[in-house]
Amino acid sequence: MKSAPPPDEAPFGLQGRAGHWQDPQRIAVRAELLAIQAMDELEREHRADALAWVDSGTELCRRVKPATPPKHLIAYFAVVSALHLLLVDHKGAQRWLPPGGHVEPGEHPRETVQRELQEELGFTASHPISAPLMVTRTETVGLTPGHTDVSLWYVVHAPRDQAIRFDRGEFHGVRWFGFDDLPLERTDPQLARFVAKQAKSRL
Repeated sequence: MKSAPPPDEAPFGLQGRAGHWQDPQRIAVRAELLAIQAMDELEREHRADALAWVDSGTELCRRVKPATPPKHLIAYFAVVSALHLLLVDHKGAQRWLPPGGHVEPGEHPRETVQRELQEELGFTASHPISAPLMVTRTETVGLTPGHTDVSLWYVVHAPRDQAIRFDRGEFHGVRWFGFDDLPLERTDPQLARFVAKQAKSRL
């Protein structure tokens, strides 16, 4: 990871806040956000909000279940095979969602993707995890108290015949959906935007 910038080059909100630029995780999350090319005004708003949140020095990671602090970092990973997307039927959220999970304190979000991929689906990515494609801010719903997820959306490529051993304690099941056959009425409200951005990135 790159070293911290001099104090006069630190982002607004981190200047004068001792220790923040010595936090490798905060530096890494900021770099991931800056790597994202916003596709529209909504994503520009979400990215700006996320950068301000990172620069504020507040806690980024969930420390106490189900939702403390009430705004925390998530790493989603969309498992993609050509024009198909693997979704999990999440018991807690009661929605079809991309796999993913909470970023742990001190963890790089790409490490979260690798860890959760193994824990939730039982396989390892055949390629290095690249920078996230999208960032979203979502007010969650489901069986647990509402909170705010700041989600980095990554892409994992896998064939549709990939052997999967999904976490039956967390999911009712898993299923491949075509990009034109997604359960949009019962999924993350930002999924359609992610799929559109993913399809555009393939051109």
